[in-house]
Amino acid sequence: MAEEIINRVANSKLKTFDLEDFYVTGTRSTIDISQWLLEGIVLVESRFRESLKTTDFSIYKDHYVAIDCSTDAIIPQWAWMLVQSQLHGIAKKVVLGTQEQLETELYREVIVGVDLSEFRDVPVIVKGCSNKPVPIAAYAMITDRLQSVAKSIMYGEACSAVPVFKKKKQLS
Repeated sequence: MAEEIINRVANSKLKTFDLEDFYVTGTRSTIDISQWLLEGIVLVESRFRESLKTTDFSIYKDHYVAIDCSTDAIIPQWAWMLVQSQLHGIAKKVVLGTQEQLETELYREVIVGVDLSEFRDVPVIVKGCSNKPVPIAAYAMITDRLQSVAKSIMYGEACSAVPVFKKKKQLS
């Protein structure tokens, strides 16, 4: 007679936290300002300002935008400000940096507001694999938040979880 297979994971208090569930939907775009630089590296103010005036920024309506420079040009602070000012009221969010930095900022905004009460004093697995671009920094951010409430934190899947944190037992 075969023994009944018992799913101990399903019967445990273990909770899964999937960062992919908190992915902010919407179109992402990157604006590479090297396109407005002389030979991609020299910022000529009058030319730069004229390029901004003739660019149709409405194509970024409701986008999440990363403003970056793909060359090693030295860009004065005011130039980034000019590009940002063109996107004000058009883009949903603008970040100076790469697409990963944009994703990190979007996750930061979401993670600070997540209600973690369901994870209080229970073991938590932060799901590892995702189909959406979850930045590495988001894993660190949620670990920091969960440490204040969870009994323990693991990474991966229930079948192969990597221990990350275990709350110390308090002496009475």
